[in-house]
Order: sequence, then C-alpha cells, then structure tokens
Amino acid sequence: MISTTADLRDACEKLATAPYLTIDTEFLRETTFWPQLCLIQMAGPDIAVIIDPLAPGLDLAPFFALMANSAVIKVFHAARQDIEIIFHLGGLIPHPIFDTQVAAMVCGFGDSVSYDQLVSRIKNVHIDKSSRFTDWSRRPLSDKQLDYALADVTHLRDVYEHLKAELEREGRAGWLEDEMAILEARETYDIDPENAWQRLKMRLRKPLELAVLQRIAAWREREARSRNVPRGRILKDDALYEIAQQQPRDAEALSRLRTVPKGWERSAAGGAILAAVNEAFELPKADLPHLPRPTQSPEGAGAASELLKVLLKLTAEKQGVAAKVIASSDDLDRIAAEGEKADVGALKGWRRELFGETALKLIRGDVALRFIDRKIETVEL
Repeated sequence: MISTTADLRDACEKLATAPYLTIDTEFLRETTFWPQLCLIQMAGPDIAVIIDPLAPGLDLAPFFALMANSAVIKVFHAARQDIEIIFHLGGLIPHPIFDTQVAAMVCGFGDSVSYDQLVSRIKNVHIDKSSRFTDWSRRPLSDKQLDYALADVTHLRDVYEHLKAELEREGRAGWLEDEMAILEARETYDIDPENAWQRLKMRLRKPLELAVLQRIAAWREREARSRNVPRGRILKDDALYEIAQQQPRDAEALSRLRTVPKGWERSAAGGAILAAVNEAFELPKADLPHLPRPTQSPEGAGAASELLKVLLKLTAEKQGVAAKVIASSDDLDRIAAEGEKADVGALKGWRRELFGETALKLIRGDVALRFIDRKIETVEL
C-alpha cells in the first residue's frame, strides 16, 4: 500500500503510460457533508496499486496530475461519487472517463447493474462484498479489506475491455457521449447554494413560500458545507417545508413550529432563519419567484403515455439496451402531450432513430401495437 509521495509519484508515472486505468475509492460519509477519502485503488493493464490518503505527509498532487492527463482513459463503475471526491479535493474532473455502469446499460445488462453482478456475468467470478461497509478510516486495514479493495479495480479491467469491445462491435460507442458529458460537467458537482432548493420536492403553492424556501435552503447548504456535516444535521427537509409555509417572522412564531428543535429560536441559526424569512417578505411582488406551473396534458395523453411505455419496453428488449438509457418517464409524458415539439433526449440523435421516430408514429396513429404468439410487436398502418 502506497504511503509516501515518492512512491505515489513513481506509480502515477507508470500508470500515465497506459492507455487506460481503472479507479475506485473507499470513503466515509455518514457524519460529514464532504466524503472522507480513506483509500484509492488504481490499476492499469499490468499494474495495480492501493494508495493510503490518510498516511501522514502524503501529497496527492501526482494522483491529481494523473486524473488531469487526457491521454489516459479513466474507468470507473458508477463514477459520480468517486469523481465528486476528486473534484472536491483536487479541484478537477477526470477526463476522459468511461463509466462501466452506463456502458453495461447500453450493452443490455439492465438498469443500474451493480459491479459485483457485472463481474459475475462477464467473468463468472464471485466477489465477497462483506468488507464493503467496514470502517475504512481505521488503520491497519486487514488483508481481507485490502483484497476486497484491490478486486474493485483488477476485475474492472476485464469488465472495461469486454464492454468496450461490445460497444465497438455493435457500433454503440457514441451512445455513451451524452452520459459521459454529464459526468464530466462541473455543474454536476459544484452546486451553487442558491440552487439548493431545487433538490427538494415541491410542496408549495405560493410565490412567497418559494422565496422563503430558496433562502433557507441556501442558508442550510452553506452551513452544512462550512461545518462539514450532513444537511439533515443542520435542519431536516420537513422543517424547511414548514418554515416556508408558516413563514415565522419572530422567535416566538419560530418556537411554535413542530419540526423545529426546542430552543432553536434562541440560537444564531434561528436568527439566520428569521432573517431569511423577513428578507423574502421585503421582496417586491414583481421580484417573487414564479412557481412552476403543472402542464395541462391534452385529453388522451395519459393513455398515449402508457402505450409509449409498452413501446419503450419492447424496443429495449429487442435492442438489448436498458430502457432508462433510451427514454425517461418524463420523456414519454412529454412526447404523449407535445408530439414532435417535445424537447427531450428521446427525440434526438441515436435515441430518435432507435425509439423516437416510432414513438411519434404511434401517437399519430401510423403504427399500432399488437399481441400475437405471446409477443408484442409493432405494425405499420
């Protein structure tokens, strides 16, 4: 296990000459806002290493330089959390990347297939997952933990090469581009606290309620980041909704809320919440945010959406692609309601060719679905 900067530099120089490397991390996040990085595993075609980021004096600069090296493909499985760690600690997003979970969906392994399931199906190897939820911050790590950690990148080499070959054989390598662009986008990980309210489910009916929610959600986001604690440790989501709806203007009104901890109204946090509520009240009516209006679907759109779900399932099974890669439920609803005008991914690029054109024909009545010989098929009309 690498524990010195010099050894890390040597390993990263070797890996920089490889066409690709596989990466995984082990971390803890139960009591913090930011993940606590406890272990980094990497492997090239003929080298595999484990890095101890908790080792005293270890500088991760060589690792971040390798992540920024565009000549080497970085292979992850379910990359988002690993990339979030790299972005937070190193201020960069690895490029280029290849996510085997997304690639597996394109290759017909189902929706959001797990790493151990993928290894089992491709290599016929069973991975012992009993070490997955151990305390990775404790030292020394056991041999069992190290074996588990290393397996997460050594088997990933074979998974990557298998999926890459499958994508090239089927001419689907370009199908991953949209998903990889999202994973490589800075805004995926660098969320503005002012937009933190967008993570919450909308339970509001008035513009003033939304104005309050926007301000208290931004305050909670900043507090959680600065104190490095989970958002719920600052204030639960239910409390945000109640404050937005009840809009307490003073400490007494705040103390009467059911979801706010007792005595909280006398704290600095309580004062910040009241300041946010009063700030929302001072907004001119013209500056209040607009509540998203639920779209009024035309008559029959619900039934059309159900037909599109059947067509999507049929297409996914026929083409050997996970349905969620082709179209989302929102895509189907919008196609049913708006037809050709729907600005959705399912009507663009390869998705349109694979599914979108037939979907439009179905809602226009140019194509029908029929059940025959225990199968569903499309019929041109």
